[in-house]
Amino acid sequence: MAMEGGMKCVKFLVFAFNFIFWVCGVALIAIGIYAQVALNKALVITSASASSTPVAIVVVGVIIFFISFFGCCGAWKESYCMVTTFAVLLSLIFLVEIAAAIAGYVFKDKVRSVLEEGLRDAMQKYEEDKTLRETVDELQRDFDCCGVNNYTDWAGIAPFKGNDTVPRSCCRTNTTTCNVHPTSATVYEKGCLQSLEAWMKNNILVVAAVALGIAFFEILGIIFACCLMKGIRSGYEVM
Repeated sequence: MAMEGGMKCVKFLVFAFNFIFWVCGVALIAIGIYAQVALNKALVITSASASSTPVAIVVVGVIIFFISFFGCCGAWKESYCMVTTFAVLLSLIFLVEIAAAIAGYVFKDKVRSVLEEGLRDAMQKYEEDKTLRETVDELQRDFDCCGVNNYTDWAGIAPFKGNDTVPRSCCRTNTTTCNVHPTSATVYEKGCLQSLEAWMKNNILVVAAVALGIAFFEILGIIFACCLMKGIRSGYEVM
């Protein structure tokens, strides 16, 4: 009877875990959408590979969302096959997340160079590409920045080259001459590279905290699923 009660407890722990896991999946989807919306302009400026990162987060969230339903069904029906499949899929997701974390740490120093290269390329195409021009202008207004490192970066970019002006999106105040003969008093002195890096550092802690929480629940889920598998295989009645 003690063993029966223990397996019944494990069964409901697996069921409860999957509900929490489902919430984690929803959280990942929300974070991915938030990152895509918040960094939309910056991602367009940088590269397709960078813009795929929020999409990947959403995809992982959707996968976790559906796997949690699979785990719930397996636990409720006491299906050895479904619970085993759930444990295997959960283990694979956990391994993929570990690999992604390692890759992110290894390539973290390349983020700055990718951002800087994208920003400089966007500035070079500022005059000829209307869509990119609107993107750069919105980025500078939203992040209160100007140029890559500072407003002097625009001195060598057409159509500002040689006439000592900057885009009006660099202006601190909305006046007709704020972008002529720019100074730190009339235009944003801080560069967009610095602003984007600061934004990422401020928000990466949230992403890391969520990722650690999800990893913790994944480990618990794998342990509970293995215990339930053992109980089902041994033929104990858990209802």
